[in-house]
Amino acid sequence: MDFGYVGVGQGSSSSSSSASCRAADVAAWGSSSQQQQKRQRCQVGSSDDQVGSSTSNSLQMSEPEPQDFDNGENEEEDYYLDEDDCIYDDGDGYDYEFDGGDYFNQRLADKFDDLDLPPGVEATVPWLQKIITNEEQSSSKLTVEDESANKSQLFKQFDTVKIFSDHHYAATSGEVTKRDWVKRIQHDWKLLEKDLPASIYVRVAEDRMDLLRAAIIGPKGTPYHDGLFFFDIQFNSSYPTNPPSVYYHSGGLRINPNLYNNGKVCLSLLGTWTGSGCETWNPSQSTMLQVLVSIQALILNEKPYFNEPGYASYANSVSGERTAMEYNDNTFLHSCRTMLYSLRRPPEHFAELVTSHFREHGHTILAACRYYMEGHKVGSVVPEEEEEPEYGDAGASTSSANAVAAALKPRPDKVDSVSRRLTFNDNLKTLFEELLMEFNVKGADTAKFLAEKVKKSSGATTTVTVGGARNAAEVVDEWMD
Repeated sequence: MDFGYVGVGQGSSSSSSSASCRAADVAAWGSSSQQQQKRQRCQVGSSDDQVGSSTSNSLQMSEPEPQDFDNGENEEEDYYLDEDDCIYDDGDGYDYEFDGGDYFNQRLADKFDDLDLPPGVEATVPWLQKIITNEEQSSSKLTVEDESANKSQLFKQFDTVKIFSDHHYAATSGEVTKRDWVKRIQHDWKLLEKDLPASIYVRVAEDRMDLLRAAIIGPKGTPYHDGLFFFDIQFNSSYPTNPPSVYYHSGGLRINPNLYNNGKVCLSLLGTWTGSGCETWNPSQSTMLQVLVSIQALILNEKPYFNEPGYASYANSVSGERTAMEYNDNTFLHSCRTMLYSLRRPPEHFAELVTSHFREHGHTILAACRYYMEGHKVGSVVPEEEEEPEYGDAGASTSSANAVAAALKPRPDKVDSVSRRLTFNDNLKTLFEELLMEFNVKGADTAKFLAEKVKKSSGATTTVTVGGARNAAEVVDEWMD
């Protein structure tokens, strides 16, 4: 706080009065110890004075008499304040005392003028310091949380790293220094940095220009939605004459006809499948950006079952569509398992992305799991959750009626219970529990799902009583343990 004097002593008379007052103080008390004794008496005497009084000849201390002073002044005079010497009236009806202690108290009182305190409540310096300390701590805590949130959300789409120690092609020789090769890779880097879609993230290695790692977010409306899929890429010595080599981090799961459990990526653009025309690699036109976008659009699509060679002809048949839905069910289960795999073993340099992505999308993934368990098609749009109406809300009955009407209305995305395998819900329930725990640890919005779990585990809505009934927090803690 700044307790410097402000607004008092604007004119020359006030300045001379202040100077004379302080000069009188020095002459009256002499030594520093004597000056301190009178300063204390002035403070005690002024505490009994009424603010704004025009006289001070009745201010007397009730403490024991002090020793005689060497300055020879009458002892009785030492117990009183001289109005002309120590008080200045600035015309507003309030007397300001220039003695250090009283001036400090007056300035401190001014600091509380704007506080909204109840009548009779006296605010003290320690109280004020406590409030300031609490506010600073609270502000500091919010700042740290905001910085953490911002840091997780500002994971760059394209960036360079020193090296990859866990890259699939790290052990493969990459000692290539041809000028044309280097210039072409730098050209690809610039394209990636400039034109990457918002759902693709890339890291390249400074010490190994031939290595690259990419993360692709599964597109909405597919069984891959909100999933994270990682690919390791190497620009071989014959690049760009030949396409790059690409490895998929499968975790041992066959999640797509084009993505094998051994990491192989089957794509015409990569030369791992037959193709013609623009489907194949063109050294003068094809780029690494094209490869990544093709994987996202052509492989991670709405009905991956028909990616299998020869199955596309059954796309419009009843049996083909039923099989495709079954494939989507299994694909979503694998996608959830891939999420767990990435959460528990994030690829190097992408741990921050994994955490921030599932912190942001954890709630929608869990909502999709529940939606699919209710009998809806995997990949269908999950409706946004509506807020619960407050108690006594006039629109509560209307909302309830709308909810009932919506439930009775036929849904085109409903799956025939006969066509869905019985094991789907059981497997998804297990994955839901694991994802709920992992997302909760990462800071995702899981409150609603945890509350539902508590309600189910307790058998009814838990009521906290004085007798020590188990509350929701205890049940959640037990479940987390």
